[in-house]
Amino acid sequence: MAEKKERDELLQRAMKACSGREYCISDITALLERWGTPDEETRQWIIDRLVKEKFIDEHRYSRAFVLDHFRHSHWGRVKISMALKQKRVDAAAIASGLEAISEEEYLDKLNRIITDQRRKIKARNRLDLKGKLLRHALARGFESNLVYDAINRIINNQASHST
Repeated sequence: MAEKKERDELLQRAMKACSGREYCISDITALLERWGTPDEETRQWIIDRLVKEKFIDEHRYSRAFVLDHFRHSHWGRVKISMALKQKRVDAAAIASGLEAISEEEYLDKLNRIITDQRRKIKARNRLDLKGKLLRHALARGFESNLVYDAINRIINNQASHST
């Protein structure tokens, strides 16, 4: 383990970083490695202290990540969930974070994404249009069953207004 003074300095630096924004454990581990933390035991000691003193909270991080990526990046639950899994956030924290999105807000965002994309694309026919809209919404991380329903509703709605 690193010298007490060095270890305490690294802890203070990590606390300052965590005070500025939310971090998950894997982000702090990477940060400590970049800072040149000498060994695994020191990194683990620092992380344990940060968790104990609530500087790191995976549930709080997950909620902030979910809301940020949903509202600002327009990601769906699938893409958000995969990103959190890549950061090694535990499944319970991911599930509680995803609960922060109301179903109404989620479906509204999906409809807006599809409607906005519908205005931007040129399609040869109805099937081509559906395919392009489907790929766009799935790439954003929305569930396929919700995407199919939304696309059909939007296209059928536009078809009934144009006749």
